[in-house]
Amino acid sequence: MARYTSSLIVAIPFESLHPVLGEMMQACNCEVIYKTDTGDYMMGRELPGKVPFAKLVTVEALIDLTSAKEVRIKLVVKNEELPLQVNNHCRQVFDDIQKAVTENSQWQILENVVG
Repeated sequence: MARYTSSLIVAIPFESLHPVLGEMMQACNCEVIYKTDTGDYMMGRELPGKVPFAKLVTVEALIDLTSAKEVRIKLVVKNEELPLQVNNHCRQVFDDIQKAVTENSQWQILENVVG
């Protein structure tokens, strides 16, 4: 299973967070399929049709809302593909998401750690 993670700290009003994350996922060819009522989790899935089923990517956003001034987000991008190549499909989607994160003008990135 291919799996790539990043940890962000962003400055954004809470009410704007979910729409911004949703737009970011849509820009990366993913649809939001689940979000919790408490606002601490959102899941997106790559739209089928362009790659085989095993390569379809799932994006999870784990959101820590304990601070009033900043939001901590852990992004997990994964699929069922074995990462036999460095530049596999899951890595390409992860890179697209990282680009969307850094280029988003609706929040200020305070920290971005890719792991």
